[in-house]
Amino acid sequence: MKLLSPGQPEQTRKIAEALGKSLFEEHSPSRIGQEPRKQQARPISAQGRKSSLRDLVRIKEQELWETKLLHRTKSFWYPYATLRNIPVLEQLLAKVGLDLPELCRGKYGTVADVGAADGDLAFFLEELGFSVDVIDYEYTNFNRLNGARILKKVLNSSINIRSIDLDSPGQLIADRYDAVFLLGVLYHLKNPFFILERLARITRYCFLSTRIARQTADGSPLSKYPVAYLLETEECNNDTTNFWIFSDTGLKRLIHRTGWNILAYTTLGDTNNSTPADPNHDERAFCVLESKATIGLSAVPNPVPISEKIGETVITWNTADARPGQVYVSTDGRRESLFAVGCEGVATANWIRPGFTYEFRLYDSKHTRLLDKIVVRGATQ
Repeated sequence: MKLLSPGQPEQTRKIAEALGKSLFEEHSPSRIGQEPRKQQARPISAQGRKSSLRDLVRIKEQELWETKLLHRTKSFWYPYATLRNIPVLEQLLAKVGLDLPELCRGKYGTVADVGAADGDLAFFLEELGFSVDVIDYEYTNFNRLNGARILKKVLNSSINIRSIDLDSPGQLIADRYDAVFLLGVLYHLKNPFFILERLARITRYCFLSTRIARQTADGSPLSKYPVAYLLETEECNNDTTNFWIFSDTGLKRLIHRTGWNILAYTTLGDTNNSTPADPNHDERAFCVLESKATIGLSAVPNPVPISEKIGETVITWNTADARPGQVYVSTDGRRESLFAVGCEGVATANWIRPGFTYEFRLYDSKHTRLLDKIVVRGATQ
């Protein structure tokens, strides 16, 4: 996975200021990365938390820097404050009545941080109670993923670190996730269409941020066109791993064509005259996406409330392609029977009884490959 080049701090100053505005009133950015000072560790819990994610991020970022500087010099570590994306996403989701930890919580029990740098976000999510995969490519990572490995050992963490080059067809993400974080990565991918389309099939939600441009360097308009600007080798930040800068319209078209719905969207930085490469005209888009193409089954409600000894639930399925699937159901482990067919659909099971267990299974059209399954129970009185 390609990451932001360290470049010069001044080149990202305006975006950093936008991300960090009012975030670090107690611990100003000038303190981050200085010599460590003693601080009592405070555990983080997603369930029943009283503090906002912004407050928790402030604490965690300071704690991580203190830990980092105890084990390596400042120049060894990825220089950007990746955790400051979280308050932006928190505020964005609040505007549409959604909660970030709730979106990350699902049946697969794991989230992924793609392009994770030193893993700051992954360690933060782990303290919120999530199982996290760090997915990055060690040969282009700022410190070859050694920073994430050091922190994992020091923090006694259980995160899973995986080196995957998403630009290589033979190294695809195969696991399924409840949510994927893809922050500051899209413009480092040679084929962003392919990756977003792939992610839409393995996760329900994606938190995405990327640079966009409203005009070229000479003032030619881009905003209203669904286009992407291909950067010259060292045109942006002297980083040869920067490729595509989308227009605002182009990014939204890409998201739609790769199988996603936009739940929330905002931009930060120079929102009037942004260009693909000028550090003084940098604009970032932040969006929360929901997949339209995730393979899987769902049942709502579950457990099923029972009225007059019987209840009903709505089964929804999707094979994520045009190939038909078959939905079977087994009651209390008995022989399964056909319930529904089709590449996607909705069907009502109106015969759910209390005390019974119903396992719905989604197969391919030949009934040879199990794509997904879900257990439904009738709620006992």
